Amino acid sequence: MTELNIQIEELISNNATDFQISKVFKTYYKNYLDSIDTTVETTGGKDFFIKHTKHTDRFLVLLYKYILRKNFGSHQPMSSSIPISLVALGSYGREQLCIYSDIDIMILYENIKGYNLKDIMEEFITLAWDCGLKLGSRVHELKEISEAVKGDITIKSSILESRMIYGSKILWYGYQNILKIIRKTEQKEFILAKLEEHKQRLLKYPLKMEPNIKDGYGGMRESNLMYWIANVLYGVTNTKDLIGVQFSEEEYKKYRQALEFIFQVRNALHNIARKKQDQVTFDILPDLSSKLGFKNRTRYTKDRLCMAKILSSLHIIHNFTATMVKKFTREVLFESSNISKLKEFRFKKNLYIIENKLFCSFNTKPQTLNNLLKELIELPTHVQEFDRSYIYYASKAKLPKVQTKELKKSVKNLLSRPNLYPLIKLIYNAGLFQAVLPSTKKMIDQPQFDGYHKHPVDIHSINTLKFAQNIEDVHIKSIFDELTNEQRTLVRLVAFFHDIGKGRKEDHHIVGEKLFKSMMKSFDFDEEFIKTGARLVRYHNMMSYMATNEDIYSEKTILNFTGLLKTKESLKMLYVVTYCDISAVGKNIFNSSTASLLKQLYNQSLPAFENQEYLNESKRRIAKQNAIKNLEKYKELPNILKKKIMYIASNQIFLRLKAEDILDIAIKAKDVDNYIYKIINESQLTIRIIRKSPLNLGYLLGKLEFLNIASMNIFKLYDNKKAFEISFSEKISDEDLFFIEEIIKDSFDMTKRTSLITPIIKKENIKIDCNHTAYLASMHIVAKDQKGLFAYIAKIFDDFNVEIESAKLHTLNGYAKDLILIEKDGSFCSNQEKILNLMCVGDKSS
Repeated sequence: MTELNIQIEELISNNATDFQISKVFKTYYKNYLDSIDTTVETTGGKDFFIKHTKHTDRFLVLLYKYILRKNFGSHQPMSSSIPISLVALGSYGREQLCIYSDIDIMILYENIKGYNLKDIMEEFITLAWDCGLKLGSRVHELKEISEAVKGDITIKSSILESRMIYGSKILWYGYQNILKIIRKTEQKEFILAKLEEHKQRLLKYPLKMEPNIKDGYGGMRESNLMYWIANVLYGVTNTKDLIGVQFSEEEYKKYRQALEFIFQVRNALHNIARKKQDQVTFDILPDLSSKLGFKNRTRYTKDRLCMAKILSSLHIIHNFTATMVKKFTREVLFESSNISKLKEFRFKKNLYIIENKLFCSFNTKPQTLNNLLKELIELPTHVQEFDRSYIYYASKAKLPKVQTKELKKSVKNLLSRPNLYPLIKLIYNAGLFQAVLPSTKKMIDQPQFDGYHKHPVDIHSINTLKFAQNIEDVHIKSIFDELTNEQRTLVRLVAFFHDIGKGRKEDHHIVGEKLFKSMMKSFDFDEEFIKTGARLVRYHNMMSYMATNEDIYSEKTILNFTGLLKTKESLKMLYVVTYCDISAVGKNIFNSSTASLLKQLYNQSLPAFENQEYLNESKRRIAKQNAIKNLEKYKELPNILKKKIMYIASNQIFLRLKAEDILDIAIKAKDVDNYIYKIINESQLTIRIIRKSPLNLGYLLGKLEFLNIASMNIFKLYDNKKAFEISFSEKISDEDLFFIEEIIKDSFDMTKRTSLITPIIKKENIKIDCNHTAYLASMHIVAKDQKGLFAYIAKIFDDFNVEIESAKLHTLNGYAKDLILIEKDGSFCSNQEKILNLMCVGDKSS
C-alpha cells in the first residue's frame, strides 16, 4: 500500500490525468485479489476477514484522500475538519468481509456551506466503482438517519453494525448518539420483524446436502441475528460481552469454534469459485475439502469428512443462536397480561403446555438423563413440540458414564410411545442422541452423496419417523390403522432406524439388521418383535426397488419378494415404512406414479401369503375373466363380442387391469376401424390409443423425447387391434395439448421418420431373459439418462417387428433403469444378438 501511495503522489506531481490515476488504482486492486490465495490458505477464517477488512479500509482511505487532494489542491484542510465520515456497514462493519462480498459503506455528511460535498462524494463513489470494488453505498445527511431507518429493518440492521473508517470524528460522535436512540426505539417491532424475516429465510434455505452457509440453517445470518438482537437489547458491540450473563464461557467457545470453521469455509468457497459463492455444492466439495486441509482416511474420504464437519458446525451454530435469541427476547415479547393465564397451562412445577408445546424457564435446574426421560414419558401424547427453553434445559441433563438397567428401561418406554417423533426430535436438538441411543453414533452428521437423498442420514431418519406419525396417503393410513399397537411401534422404530447401518464400509442393510437386533435386545424388547424389525431394516428399500425396477406381475418376482418378508403383516409394515422413507426424501418424491406402483405391488403380493397358486398367471387370467363375466355391462353384450373379449391375446391385460377397465377398453375397440385416442393431463400426462391401423411407435416416442416416459403398456386385443397407454412423469401446459394431438395423428403415417440421437448403452448393462414367463421375454437396461433413449430402442424393435408388451422406465441419480417386457413370438429371441449390436452402436468402448 505504501508503494501505491508513492506512485499516486508521483502521478499527481506529474499532472497525470484522472484516467491514468484510476488505472493505477484498478491495477493494484486486481493484483491484490489475484494474490489473495496464499493469504486465505495461511490465515484462519476470522483473521482473514479482519486482514481483508483492514486492507479494504486503507484502500478506500487512499481513494478518498486522492479525491480530497484533487478538489482542494494545496489548500486542503484537515480531513477531520471536512464534514464527511466514511462508515462501514453490514459484514464490512462487523469486520467479516469475505473476498467477493459487497463492500457496504455509508457516506455520512453534514451540509455545511463552503464545501463542495456533493462533487466530492460522487467522485469518490465513481472512482471506487472504476477500481473494481463491489461497492454498496448509502449517502445520508446526519439529520436524515432517524427517518431513514423507520419502517426499514434492513437499513436498521445494517447501521447497527456501523464502524468508522475515516473522516470527521465530530460527525461520528453525533451519529453514535443517534444510534443509541435508534436502538431503544421500537425494539419489540424490530425484533418481531427480524424473527419473521429469519423464519422465511430458513424455509427458503433449510439444512440439506448442499447447504447455504451464509443464509441457510446454522449459517452466518443466524449469528448476525443474535448479534442484532443483543445489540438492540443490551447495547453490546460483541456478543462475547454476554459471557457469564446469558451463557457460559464453554458454551460460547463451542459456538465460536464452529463459526470460525464456517468462516474458513466461506473464504475457501469464494477463493475457489472466484466469485461470491455461499452454497457448498457437490462439484465444488472436492476442491473445498482439499483447500481446508482434509485428507482421505481408511474409512472416510476427505469430502465426507469435510461435509460432516460443515454439518456439525451448522448444527452447533443453529442450536446456540436459536436458544440465545429465544432467551434474549422472551422478556421483551412476553405479555405481562398472560402471567395470570399460565396457571391453567401448568402441567407440573416449572412446566407449561400451551397449544401442544412444552415450555419451561431458562433457569430450570437440570436433572439426570434418566429422570428427564421419565418426565418425557409422562407427558400427554398431544405434546407435539418443545420450546427452545425446554430444549436448552434438556441439553443440560447430567449424563451417566454407562447406561444402567433402569436407564435402558426408560429408553424402551420412550421408544414405545405413540408420539415418538417429537420426543426423538427433542433428544436430537438437545444433543442427547448418542447418550440415549449409542448405536446412532455413525448416523449423526453423516452425509449422503447419492444424488437422491436431500438430507444427511440423521435428518432423513428423523423425517422418516415424522411421516410414520403423520401419514398423508389415505390408503396407507388405513393399512397402518389396521395394525396392532405393537406393530405400529415397530413401524415407527424401523422408519427411524432403517439407515442406522450407514457410515460404515459394509452394506448398510446388513449392518443395520445387526445393529437393530443388538440395540433392541439391549432394551429388552420381545425376541419375535426384534426378529421382524431386523428383517424389515434389512429389506427396507426392497419394495421400492421391486416396484420401480421389476415386473411386479410376474409370479417369479412376487415369490422372490414375499419370500424375503415371510408374513403378510411384514408386508403391511414394509409398505408403510417404504411410504415414509420415500416421503422423507423431499417434497413430491412420493408422487401419484410411485404410489400407484407400490399399491400394485402390495395388491399383487397379498395373495402369495394366502395361497401361492393364486399367483399362477393362467389362474389369475381365468379369475379376471370370471369377474368380467359377472359384470352387468358384459352380460348385455352380443355373444360374438363376449367371445372376442374372452380370447383377447394379451395375457398382461388380465393381470394388470381391473375387470371394469378391461371391459371398457374391449367395448371401445369394437367400433375402431382406424384409431381413437384420449389425452389425460392431470397429475401427469397420459396418452391412451386404441388402433387397428399400424402405429409408428418409434416416430411417436421420438417426437415426444422432450418428455420423460414413466411407463408404457401395449395390449393385444382382438381383430388385430391394440391398446396403448403411455404415461409420462410430468404434466404439460394446456397450450401444448394441440401439439401432442398433431404428433399422435402423424404417428399413423408409417413413412414418417424422426432423427434420433444415438444413445450410449453398454452391452454389459443389458440383461435378457427369454424365459421370463411362458408368454414373455424381458430386457433390463441400465444406462445414463439420455433424451430419446427409449424412443431409439422402440425404433429398433419396430424394424424387427418385435412386439413390446409393456415398459417400466425409472430414472434415479442420473441413470435410467428400464424394464421392457417383450412378446415371445420368435422375432425377439432369435434376433437378440443383432438387436443388441444395434442398441449398443453408440458405445465407443465396444
